[in-house]
Amino acid sequence: MKNLTTAELDAMVAEATVDAYDEYEQLDALHAAIDEHLALPFDTTVLGVTVTVTAVQLRPGSGIVALCKRGRHRQVIGVLDLPRPEPTPQGWTWVEAYRHWVP
Repeated sequence: MKNLTTAELDAMVAEATVDAYDEYEQLDALHAAIDEHLALPFDTTVLGVTVTVTAVQLRPGSGIVALCKRGRHRQVIGVLDLPRPEPTPQGWTWVEAYRHWVP
């Protein structure tokens, strides 16, 4: 996956948030874009351990989070705290757009 330019990220954020009136609606819109476009499940590494991301959710006070699992263990991790997985799943660019949007 190539790195997107600032202009490309700005365009993605604008596309997702076109009808949003405040930062809460923008966050909701970006969550909807990630939820729609990000191919799930995918594996990534968190603190040296491979986990499977099974879903993304919008949680009050936490922003957009990834629901991760490993065996019988489950953990919620902020999507911005996830390293870019290799191979990069389809739709990961929307996570990058969210990262760009966050102040």
